[in-house]
Amino acid sequence: MKSISIRELHNKTGEWVRRADEEQEIVVTDRGRAVAVLHPLAAKVGRKKTWKDRVLHPAYAAALKAGRLDSTTDSTEAISEERSAWR
Repeated sequence: MKSISIRELHNKTGEWVRRADEEQEIVVTDRGRAVAVLHPLAAKVGRKKTWKDRVLHPAYAAALKAGRLDSTTDSTEAISEERSAWR
């Protein structure tokens, strides 16, 4: 993984952004401490992201996996039930 300073990024922003799109992530440092990462916006795997590629909230994913949710379940109901169980 390539690492550059804030000064380098400031001096050649366009170049570094294009390199991040073409290559891999680039770590931006401030006085030797990592503060940011430049990475491509979308993976170049030849297909568009779909609804199934979304990242689910861990609690929602657990409820889905446990079978507490299906296509007819209102998620707000399930959340309310889970909150009641914590009280």
